[in-house]
Amino acid sequence: MELHSILRHRRLQTLLQPILDLDSGTLHGHEGLIRGPSDSMLHSPLALLHSADQAGLRLDAELICIDTIIGDFARLHLDGKLFLNLSPKVMADHHPRPLDDLLAMLKANHLGPDRIVIELTEDGEPAESDSLHAVLVEYRRAGLLVALDDLGEGYSSLRRWSELRPHYVKIDKHFISGINQDPVKLQFVRSLQQIAVNSGARLIAEGVETRAELALVRELGIGFGQGYFIGRPAATPGLSLEVLEAIKSAGRSQATPGFNVQASKLLIEAPSLSPADSNESALDLFKANAHLHALAVVADGRPIGLVNRYTLIDHFSRVFVRELHGRRSCTQFMDPTPLVVDQSTPVEELSKLVIHKGKATFTDGFIITDDGLYLGIGSGYDLMQVIMQLQIAAARYSNPLTLLPGNVPINNHIQQLLDAGAHFRAAYCDLDNFKPFNDIYGYDRGDQVILLVSEALKEGIAAGRDFLGHIGGDDFFILFRSEDWEARCRDLLAGFEARSRALYDPRHVAEGGYFSEDRAGRTVFHPLPTLSIGVVEAEPALYQSHHEVATAAASAKKQAKKIAGNSLFVERRRPLKDIRLEQAEAA
Repeated sequence: MELHSILRHRRLQTLLQPILDLDSGTLHGHEGLIRGPSDSMLHSPLALLHSADQAGLRLDAELICIDTIIGDFARLHLDGKLFLNLSPKVMADHHPRPLDDLLAMLKANHLGPDRIVIELTEDGEPAESDSLHAVLVEYRRAGLLVALDDLGEGYSSLRRWSELRPHYVKIDKHFISGINQDPVKLQFVRSLQQIAVNSGARLIAEGVETRAELALVRELGIGFGQGYFIGRPAATPGLSLEVLEAIKSAGRSQATPGFNVQASKLLIEAPSLSPADSNESALDLFKANAHLHALAVVADGRPIGLVNRYTLIDHFSRVFVRELHGRRSCTQFMDPTPLVVDQSTPVEELSKLVIHKGKATFTDGFIITDDGLYLGIGSGYDLMQVIMQLQIAAARYSNPLTLLPGNVPINNHIQQLLDAGAHFRAAYCDLDNFKPFNDIYGYDRGDQVILLVSEALKEGIAAGRDFLGHIGGDDFFILFRSEDWEARCRDLLAGFEARSRALYDPRHVAEGGYFSEDRAGRTVFHPLPTLSIGVVEAEPALYQSHHEVATAAASAKKQAKKIAGNSLFVERRRPLKDIRLEQAEAA
């Protein structure tokens, strides 16, 4: 039988596909894939495993495949983690052999169990949740990590996620393909990211095949990516040159430019409880740490609950509670579903999670983790203080009419993008013929025009990617990182033209303007206000500071104002200093 020959002689080929850390732009690990002989009907892994099922050799086939992958991975001396596919039914029905054999393979290849992530795949009858959960406890105790594969496809449901609490969750490629053009997929993945932040899991976007898809999943805060654009499965894997350039030219969005604060700022280093600790032990720990409002209950390094100081004391103040419950596990009075966030979570996002979780979270606080492992706790009071400070800072530097960020946040955000090596476009937006409009219609109507401009610009930018600021008066500034920035500029110009007509006298609209005195006292014809946008392409290699970017954008805006009507001018020439530098190097 061909299957027996393939397995006995290890006629298998290992392919490794890179998994990219989207924050650092470095390799996080590889997924190990297997192929049968190229000239065989069992070349496909699905065909190979289906044949093994029919022959009653599924366990042996999966273990031989894993042993082959581990051996090749070790010989290549690759860094990071190795993701291995293992079916839950094999794990549950044949426990403990798969675990014992896996640990022996790792030992023989000098790999630590913390380097291995078990991907739970399902291509047949699913395993029972209870038995699988019990088995996974043993895998975690051995130091192995767990991932759910293909979320949204078959077995890997949200229910499984909540039951098994994996370290990683892989989003099925269906939801990543074309996500930059599908608002439903975008909202779906955004919701998954919020669940992941709350549960302590890390998301891996599968099937990233274009630069636009990579940029968007990165902007959503998803930690890792995998797909052909990042790197194809290969015997000797590596990242594509395209993805390295894309990571360099893109940057994470920041909810409050210039004032970015993460949950780590709220960290209170606190001792933790284990499920084996009693209620009396928890009470003693509170007595020894009078400043703590809560204690986390931690198992295998991961938080499973939160004990509130005042809730526990309230229980113990009742008659006979200490005698009846003092020696019972501290899990008795804990909140089994506390808010758990990663230390890198922006406080703006954290505040939304706290509000969504409910009023009790303000008293209980939340647990802060690092890649799912317990770090400490945070309090609702500290969060409220930080949010208030950010709001005060934002109000201080916001335009009072439009409430958009002013000069300081604009300059800070430009500098942050330059320092991060991000590729972006700077757009200076300015109204034409605005002063005579104010003279004819009054400043109240002028303010309405400015507000209309701000609304048109807000609708025209890509939320979460582009940044809009109000310099003052009728001057606005946009920092574009969306790929379709030019089309957006033209759409917002058309939108402003259509909507602004409602603010003008119908006679003036019909005539295209009005007569009024200029500064020299002469009666002249003035066209209706129009919007001009000047755009420059900004790269760290061309600009060193926000001053240089602002100056270049202002120059492009002047060129746009020379064009009649609502106009867009894109400066496609390189900065003069760049040309001079090339000339100096050539000389």
